[in-house]
Amino acid sequence: MRYKNILQIDDDYDDCDFFLEALEEVSAAAYTAIHNPVQALQKLVCKEIHPDLIFLDINMPVMNGMELLVEMNRKELIKNIPVIIFSTSIPSDIENKLQGLGAVGYYIKPNDFGTMKTILRNIV
Repeated sequence: MRYKNILQIDDDYDDCDFFLEALEEVSAAAYTAIHNPVQALQKLVCKEIHPDLIFLDINMPVMNGMELLVEMNRKELIKNIPVIIFSTSIPSDIENKLQGLGAVGYYIKPNDFGTMKTILRNIV
């Protein structure tokens, strides 16, 4: 197992449930979901959670994924945690920006359970 503590930051509860169901079939990694990106940033900075990999949605209210990634990069303590963008859509014009902000990969969320398991198996 490459990663032991997975954090998913996503405002969609159903997507998180689907993700967790697939993750449990391919990995024994611990899993935490936080649905509010501002709260996620606070918990990361205060060391309440210690992920070694973050799956980050782009399309969220209050603070979107790109804004969160910018904030994470400003915090020495958390800026080196690998982040994979995992979103229903990733506009092509922001792919390079995401990489420039340190995202190590990006995937469109699949609707198919088998595809979800394959993606997670290849990452975690």
